[in-house]
Amino acid sequence: EFEAELSTRPEEFIGEIEKWNTAEHILQSVLEKKKFFYKINVGEGAFYGPKIDIKLKDALKRSWQCATIQLDYSLPERFDLTYHAPDGRKKRPVMIHRVILGSLERFIATLVEHYAGKFPFWLAPTQICVINITKEVTEYAKAVKEKLAQHSYRVEIDLTDQTLERKIREKELKKIPYLVVVGKREKERNLISVRERGKKQLGEMSIEEFISILKKEEVGD
Repeated sequence: EFEAELSTRPEEFIGEIEKWNTAEHILQSVLEKKKFFYKINVGEGAFYGPKIDIKLKDALKRSWQCATIQLDYSLPERFDLTYHAPDGRKKRPVMIHRVILGSLERFIATLVEHYAGKFPFWLAPTQICVINITKEVTEYAKAVKEKLAQHSYRVEIDLTDQTLERKIREKELKKIPYLVVVGKREKERNLISVRERGKKQLGEMSIEEFISILKKEEVGD
């Protein structure tokens, strides 16, 4: 969810008022053409030009400014910028200041707030964690991890001596989308046991079947 704001000429500005009016009209026309709901912030533009600010809303409905587009007629004149038009004449360009994410740290913080740490599969830093039940299946667990990693999934492996329950609990707190558990039974049958975040176990399946599920989820995201 997002909202748009059009910020107009501040009290202290550079450039000609006529060009400011033209720039403000252009930005307002763009918002209306795109059928964006927006509000006007009178006097909140940059000193060199008006701007459109895009504010994202997090899970708590708080607004965070991220993207911004600023239309600037003034700086090209101050820097005496020109270009050669198709007719061979020199013309003055219009400068567009564009920031897609705004502050990267702010954008990431907004994502964390929005998803409460439960990132969708495609965005999760760790998508899958492979957990062994006993030391006897360590090599099989490593082989499962490598096979999943070959498909470019972000996979971790937990081979610690902790109990299975504690391992699962730790990964659930980290909000990892999928846990893959392997024990003696899975190794003998060349299968894996899959647990999806926030849901019951998906049960035993082959690695190929699991990868098919992941590919469908990628499309869904």
